[in-house]
Amino acid sequence: MLMRTDPFRELDRLAQHLTGPGTWSRPSAMPMDAYRDGDQYVIAFDLPGITPEALDIDVERNMLTVRAERRPLPRSENAQTELSERPLGIFSRQIVLADSLDTENISADYEAGVLTLRIPIAERAKPRKISVRSGEREREIES
Repeated sequence: MLMRTDPFRELDRLAQHLTGPGTWSRPSAMPMDAYRDGDQYVIAFDLPGITPEALDIDVERNMLTVRAERRPLPRSENAQTELSERPLGIFSRQIVLADSLDTENISADYEAGVLTLRIPIAERAKPRKISVRSGEREREIES
């Protein structure tokens, strides 16, 4: 039901592994899990250290876009950086959603650094019974 739109993700992962964690100009990837749970799809994104106000989620037609921004922590003027491994900047992820999903009723929750989206399956895409008539007899066929 979900289709990936980033064919170069593995190359990005390899480059990130070779060059180290992301920077302000090149933030790290936005890891996610996606699975079906009954009549809905659940997508969970790891976004630790991001405030809910820094999240932007939109859907246009069947393209879901998630954006998040992680800014540096406030520091005093005298602070000297000893180590900086936490990726900063704008993270973005796009996912093509199947036409069988109800993009009008997506819900989003953000807790403990995990953004969870729940996307219901559209009523038109759910299995249903269709009556078939044959002469005088009528029987149901499951589709």
